[in-house]
Amino acid sequence: MKGELLEDEIIITDEKEASQIYNKGYFGIPQPGGALKLSLIEAIYLQDVGRLQVKRKGRKVSEARLMRLANLTYQNFEIKYIVYRDLRQRGYVVKPHVILDFRVFPRGGAPNKTPSKYWVWAISERGILNIEDLVRYLNQIVNIKKELLLGVVDEESDLTYYKVRKVRPRGKIKRKKVKTKIEAIFLGDRVMVLDEEKAQALHDLGFYGKLIGDNLQLSLLESAYLLENDVIIVKDVKTGRKMSVERFLKRAKNIQQDIELRMQIYKDLRNKGIIVKTGFKYGSHFRAYEGDPEVHHAKYLVHAVPKNFKSMWPEISRAVRLAHGVKKELLFGRQNNEKVEYIRLRRIRP
Repeated sequence: MKGELLEDEIIITDEKEASQIYNKGYFGIPQPGGALKLSLIEAIYLQDVGRLQVKRKGRKVSEARLMRLANLTYQNFEIKYIVYRDLRQRGYVVKPHVILDFRVFPRGGAPNKTPSKYWVWAISERGILNIEDLVRYLNQIVNIKKELLLGVVDEESDLTYYKVRKVRPRGKIKRKKVKTKIEAIFLGDRVMVLDEEKAQALHDLGFYGKLIGDNLQLSLLESAYLLENDVIIVKDVKTGRKMSVERFLKRAKNIQQDIELRMQIYKDLRNKGIIVKTGFKYGSHFRAYEGDPEVHHAKYLVHAVPKNFKSMWPEISRAVRLAHGVKKELLFGRQNNEKVEYIRLRRIRP
């Protein structure tokens, strides 16, 4: 079938041919009088699969010329085209999007008949994940029942898809109160409860710390949280003096510089009834349990990130792959003023 190149779009004027192209794949936008207007991406794809021949003033337009024109028209055209072509080959109807790159309809769906399923953002692996952009798009789709899909293209033109959404993690552990404060000592890198009975009681209170023999070792984050909630008293091992929350955090920050950021996420998760343990062995800040960690596996690996977090895509890919490999979900716990929002990235095959 033949189309005529007019500036940066292609027109199929033959009504029968236009109808065939549109009805078999819903390409383009039908025009008054029966013509069909195609975008450059659609026309290049149709030419690629042998369904269209593009001409200009009676002369055939080469694929190379169309590619050059598309490259001038679209930013990162080659990345967008790879994602578009892959989704079309998977049997989806794909249309341009005014906010992101594409709207994707469920298999068997069609424009003006079926709501779109995904909003798709085509990205190069050399690009940078800017979480502020991600959250802005998520906020726009939260009330319209769409899903955000990222199509990340690597240097060999292979594709990895990530489904992104906001989640609200919830745990089953209820907060308990202690009758008397438990005394602990600050050793520098961690805090210890030396009394065997109190060590066991504090551990049982909310699975805090790790029992080493008769003693309980607490992380700096756990200690700060318990100190702030009047569960423990912390004394400096060298001076024997009690430490305020402010004094403790100041000392802890010299050891763990990002403790304030981590603390906000840790507190939020704990207040949601989730048991929080270090995620070091999995390359994350935390592993998070919805219930008893001695009975349940951790559901989440959580990275604590600032409001303006940015990262290279190979780092994101590594984190998602690792979480998937150990049957957990990857969450970014994003500090947003006084609130924490959780963004989940999950690798999928659409």
